[in-house]
Amino acid sequence: MPNITPEQDALLNDLVDANHILFNEGVVDAFGHVSVRHPENPEQFILSRNRAPGLVEKEDLMIFNLDGQAVNDNRKPYLERFIHGEIYRKRPDVMSIVHSHSASVVPFSVLRNYPLRAMCHMSGFIGEGAPIFEIREAGGNATDLLISSQHLGSALADSLADHPLILMRGHGSTVVADSLKKAVYRAVYVEVNARAQTEASRLGKIEFLTKEEAATAMNNIEGQADRPWQLWKLRARKARDILLAK
Repeated sequence: MPNITPEQDALLNDLVDANHILFNEGVVDAFGHVSVRHPENPEQFILSRNRAPGLVEKEDLMIFNLDGQAVNDNRKPYLERFIHGEIYRKRPDVMSIVHSHSASVVPFSVLRNYPLRAMCHMSGFIGEGAPIFEIREAGGNATDLLISSQHLGSALADSLADHPLILMRGHGSTVVADSLKKAVYRAVYVEVNARAQTEASRLGKIEFLTKEEAATAMNNIEGQADRPWQLWKLRARKARDILLAK
């Protein structure tokens, strides 16, 4: 990416760190991805080439238009880049997107009568229940559950509507935010909330946050997303140094 400003370079570095953080915090493994809307062109977004998030370097980053087509780049892209393009198209407020298959979240994607809900203040953005995307309604009964076309990406974006989070039946989840750091924060705390909700359900009836509590918690706490980001970044960099030294 030639001729970039220092501010753009800092964003690219943050996107690389975001990949490593999400891997180190157990949100993604070899699969999953995180993107940012291009800071100079809202009709484009930046996403790694097809590579495991924990291995992503700045040189792996590619620019895509909203149709999911790479800009002057022939490297292999992620199959599900259409998640990002179609959400950016329909949600001008969204500046970053994380798609993952985190282990504690997937079970909630197949439970229609037991929604994932905000049960602690750190995950107020989940609110009274995350919507679930049913790919059969857009792609029929024989898909591989992947969002591998503009048509499916558009259907997912429609189901997301104005929510910050959507579950994808038998697949995972997608979170959106107005900044990269907030998107990472939400992706981490979706997993934390799902894990805690599963554990609490074994003990008895859960007292979830009210709609008003969830909104207040989200507004007051998410403004501090930089605080965990700095910790997660340091932890991810140290873990990566150890991994690469082996």
